[in-house]
Amino acid sequence: MATNHRFALRPANQAANLPSMTGTDAPQPEGRTGPTAAAAPSAPASDAHGHRSLASALRAVVGVTLLSRIGGMVRDVMVGRIFGDTVTNSALAAAFTIPNLFRRLFGEGALSAAFIPAYTKALKENRDDGAKLASLTVAALGLITGALTIVIELVLLAILLLAPMNPERILSLKLIMVMLPFMPLICIAAILAGMLQCHGRFGPASTGPLLLNGCIVAVAAYSLITGTLANENTAYLIGAATVLSGITQCVWFARLLRPHIRWVPRRSQWASVHGRAREMLGKFIPVAIGLGTLQLNTFLDMLIAMYPVWFGPMLLGYIYPLDDRSNGILAQASRLYQFPLGVFGIAVATAIFPLLSRQATEPKVFISTLRRGIRLSLFIGLPAAVGLVLVRHDLVSVLFESFGTSQTGFSADGTARAAAVVLGFGTGVWAYSLNHVLTRALYAQGDTVTPMRVSISVMAFNVLANFGLIWYLKEAGLAFATSISATVQCIILAVIVHKRMGATAAEAVFGSEVTRAVARVLLAVAIMAAAVLAMYWLWPRPATWSGRAMRLAAASMLGGGSFVALSLILRLPELRWMVQRPGKKDGGPIEAAGAVGDEL
Repeated sequence: MATNHRFALRPANQAANLPSMTGTDAPQPEGRTGPTAAAAPSAPASDAHGHRSLASALRAVVGVTLLSRIGGMVRDVMVGRIFGDTVTNSALAAAFTIPNLFRRLFGEGALSAAFIPAYTKALKENRDDGAKLASLTVAALGLITGALTIVIELVLLAILLLAPMNPERILSLKLIMVMLPFMPLICIAAILAGMLQCHGRFGPASTGPLLLNGCIVAVAAYSLITGTLANENTAYLIGAATVLSGITQCVWFARLLRPHIRWVPRRSQWASVHGRAREMLGKFIPVAIGLGTLQLNTFLDMLIAMYPVWFGPMLLGYIYPLDDRSNGILAQASRLYQFPLGVFGIAVATAIFPLLSRQATEPKVFISTLRRGIRLSLFIGLPAAVGLVLVRHDLVSVLFESFGTSQTGFSADGTARAAAVVLGFGTGVWAYSLNHVLTRALYAQGDTVTPMRVSISVMAFNVLANFGLIWYLKEAGLAFATSISATVQCIILAVIVHKRMGATAAEAVFGSEVTRAVARVLLAVAIMAAAVLAMYWLWPRPATWSGRAMRLAAASMLGGGSFVALSLILRLPELRWMVQRPGKKDGGPIEAAGAVGDEL
């Protein structure tokens, strides 16, 4: 029974008979047998297994994602050093934003969110149907995105040939043309990665960014070694390396999937899954809007920031508040908040979504898993937001600013502007993380319409906030508008989820368990912030790069160390959930939430 608003109730043991989709319980190759009805676990065992799966999946995703984000940070620092706060950096960032929008929508959002439940269900019911659905989805996705790429390329070519141009606009449009083929490649790679997640291969599914970073870092390192800085040819080479990474990811993921799936290339054999495919695609558009709010807001920010490059310095007779450096500054600064968000915030949502999809027919288990996802998101997101805001000046300066006789990096003005952008984005890290979890909770219950409606309203609000704030805060206004919009969206989704997914106080998602846990996290964050602020007061800002690097390292270690220590002192179980290995039975992640009252 499908419903958008309430649980589709079914006996818990019936759902438990279905094969698990993580770890060693992944669908077995033909000839092997999976769990039988006689061996079906009880509801509490299912609850415990869900917590084990969440903890194990989260560690796998976080571990690989941490490596990829470190590589991404190295990549962004090198690009920032090569191009500085120049118009070339703005043009390169804009060219990357377009395919990256599709990567985030498909890889971390829309099609994956619609595809994973459908693929999971197909595998449970009929392994062959799962293979057919995967084959149909990949083929249709490649055809649609490939055709879209060709159309956009032709339009951009016509603009270059027919419209009056200036050098900055020409550079921007050419870079977009070079990098656009990355779009269909990364979309296909994202679906292949989603399939790996369904087969319990969370770690390997997160390795795509490692390949992307490796290709770009190789070109960037060559540029830094040879001294070809702020060079247009270097920008084109980075674009070509990005496309090459897309090809590499598709080949790599397809190879990893070989033990799990037998592709069905013939259209005539897809007839049995047409109904599943139509249902999945019917959810895609609302899911794209509902889950892609942050990504779409980022894309709108890019369009607003690139206005001076594409259209000039005037708007309706007024001097536009942004300049041709704004998009480069915005893009480089935004990478800094995306680091904790990508490593931890999205990782929680990525790990929890397949679990919620399987547990949708078990209300108590579903709510227990969702509570843990919410608590983990806030346990990570709140200190990350506060820490990022506190160290923003030193962080931007150490990573991007030009010191002494160095010819690379940002100017002092660009550094100050980037720090203001980090302040704007950083305040919303906790909301970005929690939005992913809450939205996926609604999707797992079959409700794609409500997140879409909320997102449309929030995007409209964000556009108004953008144009209102840029006149006072320049590019930082775009960042503050994004954080404010994310917070509004988070509050609305939290109210909806709280009302729908619990008829009693004991079942409520945001009940006393969650509120007490969040209160203790806030206490730990407040003490952490006080310690870092005291250190900054005692250690005035140095004038040298090495001095700022030492102060940044000290502040980071003090903040991180004090938060971990306070987590232990206050007995915050979230820390154990993240680090405890499966199989231990000391009240950690394998226990049902209701059985660990001493931790709540």
